[in-house]
Amino acid sequence: MPHESGSTSGRRIVVVGGGMAAARLVEGLVARGLGPQTTVLAEEQHAPYNRILLSAVLEGTHRPGALALREKQWYADKGVDLRLDSLVVDIHRERHEVELADRTTVRYDQLVLATGAIPSLPPIRGVVRADGSLDPRVQAFRSLDDCGRLLALLDRQGVHDQPRNAVIVGGGLLGLQVARALAVRGIETEIVEGRDHLLSSQVGASAGKVLKRSMAKLGTQVYLGARATRLTDEGLKLDNGYTLETDLVVLTAGGRPRANLARRAELTVDRGVVVDDQLRSVDDPDIYAIGDCAEHDSTVTGFVSPAWEQAGVLADVLAGDQATYSGHRVVARLRATDLDVCVLGEPENEAGEVVEIANPVKGTHRKLVVRDGRIVAGALVGDLSRVGLITQAFDRQTVLGEHEAGQLLLPEPVSTGSTTGWPALPDDAEVCACAGVSAGRIRACRSLEDVRDTTRATTGCGGCAPTVRQLLATRPSGTQLSGTKLSLEGTTS
Repeated sequence: MPHESGSTSGRRIVVVGGGMAAARLVEGLVARGLGPQTTVLAEEQHAPYNRILLSAVLEGTHRPGALALREKQWYADKGVDLRLDSLVVDIHRERHEVELADRTTVRYDQLVLATGAIPSLPPIRGVVRADGSLDPRVQAFRSLDDCGRLLALLDRQGVHDQPRNAVIVGGGLLGLQVARALAVRGIETEIVEGRDHLLSSQVGASAGKVLKRSMAKLGTQVYLGARATRLTDEGLKLDNGYTLETDLVVLTAGGRPRANLARRAELTVDRGVVVDDQLRSVDDPDIYAIGDCAEHDSTVTGFVSPAWEQAGVLADVLAGDQATYSGHRVVARLRATDLDVCVLGEPENEAGEVVEIANPVKGTHRKLVVRDGRIVAGALVGDLSRVGLITQAFDRQTVLGEHEAGQLLLPEPVSTGSTTGWPALPDDAEVCACAGVSAGRIRACRSLEDVRDTTRATTGCGGCAPTVRQLLATRPSGTQLSGTKLSLEGTTS
């Protein structure tokens, strides 16, 4: 077996995976002077990109090329050995090597698993043909290549070749985003969700009903408590007796941590690769895991903000600094045209007093769970006018006054003489939950490109982009960058 070793002196850090967690870790390592010692083995042929915005590409509001978190040349300029189309098939712990599909090996001193998650394939008969391939009407939606295949299908020249309707299997965040993206393109869409309401993992039944009503207004029919059982020439059959005629079936029914490499290497895996407070495998001091594939304190994440938090902690650890990961308060945003949702923590599981305001006719439902005066969870559907202030109070665990939680759920009043309706956020209000960026740091930037480069705001879920643009447009004239240089290092802690 041929052997390939790193030419850079010093410790060799090998990162397996080319997703958002891996990209964030590499940025942190570069900021700490460890770029030339880092090798990234990415399975896809694309440089790490923003997976959360794939639905925006499908919708047509973003170009595929705009999703790259960093251009390939950036990695080369920083001395990072980025290897695309490199599938790792085995870890040889005793030799400190990883083996690739082409039988070459790469030696490591410290190995980081950032392999993400595997999409779930629902047990629908007829989806997979006898030769193991998917039925031509079926598309997965997880990667940039998946998105490209779906776009090619939608852009067929022949009118009769283009899909006219689509069924989305799965009513979670991704399913709603895909449904809206296809609807914007003029495709009649339907959603099949096996549970009793939409976003059942994030919000309660009342909010789910508001979402269903909102989707109906936007032209999407939703089938709840129903499971797709078989794909036939007539269409997609459901267990409630319905058959949905369709040209296209898109699978968005969740995923699970991709931990096959760790299992083969005999590392402890429960739902994900079990790690300690330094994100280190509990079995091997030279192997770490971050992002969707990692399990810390019996918890797997599935969201970008904790993955980036883990990446920042691990960058410190690999640089020899003292750092620990103690968990992260998750803020999840749904990005889709005419559909606004933000979820803080686990509002259906946290104990506490519930403050709730709903207007189903208007399509809004806002709920906060408060314990000991602090927001411990929340769900906002249809009105995110105060999401910055609410997220700040949630993330900092601010003690609220007796009536403040209720006041935060009221619509944002429009300032006298203003026609924008945008809240005037204080400088310390958190704008980007993914990267932990405040309004003051945004105002200190010269442009949107400056924001992306120096703070990484807008490069995560993208939900903060409208607020960022408004802050830049309304910042005081003559605003200068602060005396302290804004760096990637500062945004990953």
